[in-house]
Amino acid sequence: MELSISHILYGLFTLLIIGTMVMRKGIVLPTLFGTFIIAWVYKGSLIAGFTAIFHANLVAAQELFSIFLIITFMLALLNSLRDLGADKRMIQPIQKIMVNGHISYFVLVIATYLISLFFWPTPAVPLICALLVPAAIRAGLPAITAAVAIAIAGQGMALSSDYIVQVAPNLSATSAGVETAVVADQALILSLITGGIAIMLAYIMYRKTIRSKEDVRNNIELENIQTTKEYTQSQHTNELRVWSKLFAILVPLALTGVVSYMVYEKLNTGRMSGLEGRDGAAFIGGVAVILLLLSTIAFRRQHALDYITTHITDGFVFAFKAMGPVIPIAGFFFLGSSDFAGAILGMEKRSPAFLFDLVQSIQEYLPQSALLAGFSVLLIGIITGLDGSGFSGLPLTGSLAASLQNGSIDATTLAAIGQMGSIWTGGGTLVAWSSLIAIAGFCGVSVMELVRKNFIPVIVGLVITTIVAVVILSRI
Repeated sequence: MELSISHILYGLFTLLIIGTMVMRKGIVLPTLFGTFIIAWVYKGSLIAGFTAIFHANLVAAQELFSIFLIITFMLALLNSLRDLGADKRMIQPIQKIMVNGHISYFVLVIATYLISLFFWPTPAVPLICALLVPAAIRAGLPAITAAVAIAIAGQGMALSSDYIVQVAPNLSATSAGVETAVVADQALILSLITGGIAIMLAYIMYRKTIRSKEDVRNNIELENIQTTKEYTQSQHTNELRVWSKLFAILVPLALTGVVSYMVYEKLNTGRMSGLEGRDGAAFIGGVAVILLLLSTIAFRRQHALDYITTHITDGFVFAFKAMGPVIPIAGFFFLGSSDFAGAILGMEKRSPAFLFDLVQSIQEYLPQSALLAGFSVLLIGIITGLDGSGFSGLPLTGSLAASLQNGSIDATTLAAIGQMGSIWTGGGTLVAWSSLIAIAGFCGVSVMELVRKNFIPVIVGLVITTIVAVVILSRI
């Protein structure tokens, strides 16, 4: 296969982007500049380079905007529940189960995982750390071990599958050119394997540090915990307490009902009655909006017409802060895919496939090994996660998955493996400059110490999961 100068440039910019990630620097600038240069050279027109930058971002935004919406609505719902105090009530019964440090560890894992699946770990962490961590420490669980449990369950296991909101599977699947629902299913399996191994290994490694309830070190660690005013100083009228209790029951029941219905449809029909990928996220998002309307009316009534705007606006601000940089990054890697290159370059026919062509050109020199392909994508995912985001590398791992698939392993499995590497690393378990800082801060522990505690359990989990994916999932 003969490669053009544009292919070589695309490969060089891809290496530059990976190198920039390794140096822990932002990659938006090289992706934007790379899009401009490659389009200019390929089309032979400076004007085409300028327009390609805009079109690349527009195409990426069109493909990914559903992600922004679901984040917006779920965060808006969480904020409205916080106004009522319902968020606290949903968790209070769990505190009673924490009778000792050992049970507290697993209670933290389960609670963090379930809440993070629906609301993402970042907005859920303040709630969990403010209400459950103090109870766990009183029961004898060291603060650093509590932080490990929260990081692995939330930033790792829940976020790496992102099975409910489906931001990560959407990014991976879109770049790989496969169905979101299939990637989501495989990512869920891989995340549970990785998380299960990491959780149990961490418990085995640190169980001897768990103390009795009477240990004086418990009180010392409690003094170091940073709790927010919104949880310690909120006051509610008797009427709001009634609404708070109602929504503390209604919201979990409604969201559980949504997921139960989707699982029921899939298990009984082998499909999800149209509720696959984006439609599944839309179903959850629509239910969240109705719950948001009801909770806002319950809190403000005559002012609800204006107040709900505040929640929606705050949700969009959070969504764009969290995911905004992904758009130009995705635009660059979409340029490497024939599915999107035509729209970006203004070509209706014979769209180039820069990344696929590059991989194909060296394919004959590579051993046709599913295990090698799996660990290659995992390594790239881990490297891209070094930027501290976890999501910015998904367009690259997805594109590579499509290029590296062979008769032994398909793009879906490779995309799910890459998603594990990227999000477990950058989503907040292995790099100190990620959202892991929030967990360390709320738990009053050193973020570098938390990274060290996470490292062995998470890496072992990722390695074993990759082997399982290659040996078992790729053959299903």
